[in-house]
Amino acid sequence: MSTAAPRPSVLFVCVHNAGRSQMGAAFLTHLGGDRVEVRSAGSAPADAVNPAVVEAMAEVGIDVSAETPKILTTEAVQSSDVVITMGCGDSCPIFPGKRYLDWQLEDPAGQGVDAVRPIRAEIERRVRDLLAELGIPAASA
Repeated sequence: MSTAAPRPSVLFVCVHNAGRSQMGAAFLTHLGGDRVEVRSAGSAPADAVNPAVVEAMAEVGIDVSAETPKILTTEAVQSSDVVITMGCGDSCPIFPGKRYLDWQLEDPAGQGVDAVRPIRAEIERRVRDLLAELGIPAASA
């Protein structure tokens, strides 16, 4: 009799936690469901999620309007199996034994929804690849 594998935990980090990391977390939650634990945070969180990101995600049926940017904590990093950084540079703490991925993505800050769509598409593609690497089947979107 096999026991269920523990749920992997993934933390998405960008500077403001208002765009890229919110989209990453939303896609992973949407596609991975309860088979993966998802967090997002920023080294210098904004006051609110980027409205163009809210609009772009709504276009694909994912509501992030109630999300709020959160400050990056040491505890969040320590309790995550995979840490995905998105342009936070040296402000992201590094701990041994964690898997780090650095996703170089354009920052949607200050841009309209037209500029956010290709970033959203790239994040979704990378999240689907991550789920495959983790051995978690993606839910049908």
